[in-house]
Amino acid sequence: MSGRLPDFVIIGAMKAATSTLHSQLGAQPAIFMSTPKEPNFFSDAENWGRGMDWYRGLFARAAPGDLCGESSTHYTKLPDLPDALPRIAELLPDARFLYLMRHPIDRLISHYSHTWLERSIEMPIDAAILRHPELVDYGRYAMQIGPWLAAVGKGRVLPIFMERMASSPQAELERVCRFLGHGGSPVWQAESEAENVSRARLRDSAIRDAVVNHPIVTAIRHNLVPRGVRNWIKRAWQMREKPEIGAELLAQVTAIFDDDLAELGPMLGATLTCASFKNVVREAPLDWA
Repeated sequence: MSGRLPDFVIIGAMKAATSTLHSQLGAQPAIFMSTPKEPNFFSDAENWGRGMDWYRGLFARAAPGDLCGESSTHYTKLPDLPDALPRIAELLPDARFLYLMRHPIDRLISHYSHTWLERSIEMPIDAAILRHPELVDYGRYAMQIGPWLAAVGKGRVLPIFMERMASSPQAELERVCRFLGHGGSPVWQAESEAENVSRARLRDSAIRDAVVNHPIVTAIRHNLVPRGVRNWIKRAWQMREKPEIGAELLAQVTAIFDDDLAELGPMLGATLTCASFKNVVREAPLDWA
């Protein structure tokens, strides 16, 4: 097989600023990030079936000496996608891994908003939580990352928190690059920050897109329809208000996350609960104890 394999992989969690970190790393000299951002090669049967040459081809345009990376949140979606870890442990024996986390309730709500916009979940958030356990499971960070630490070792996995990356972006980027062995001087690119805000996105609609993106309609829209009217029309396709979990269910979900954080905290030498999460992770970088 020709080509090369990635030096590092952003493995999740979903809706925890993986797109932002992918974009920031790709903006640094001597770092090459894959296109597509999420090849999901090791997790998804269809992509796995394309073979290693296809995967290696994602990094064929990297310059000699570049660090190569990809970002697939499917790699930490247990119990739904169990194949990724054993495949990666075997085929990427020297790679390093970046695992991003976010306040689990915020991550859950963002995850729900994402699925509502893409129409894979249509029901209100409380019903969705009861029907779709992945909304909770993908934010149980100890459950997700524990098997990785056992399989590849703590030294090859860097824990990163979205809240700290938002409050100290330059310091966190430098920390990530040191972990990856990047020899340059990385600079956080404010203008390159990925925009992945659910409330700004439009709900999926193939019919709408086909009509709106027609060249004639596009010309009419831009030349004859005022921006204010265009924005008013867009609102019908946007999630205008942040979904709220009912009080009783929120208490149940918080208890589940607190149990998981009670396992995660000692792994990081910290005490974590849903109530303390944001203050603790913003205070200082956390690494495996």
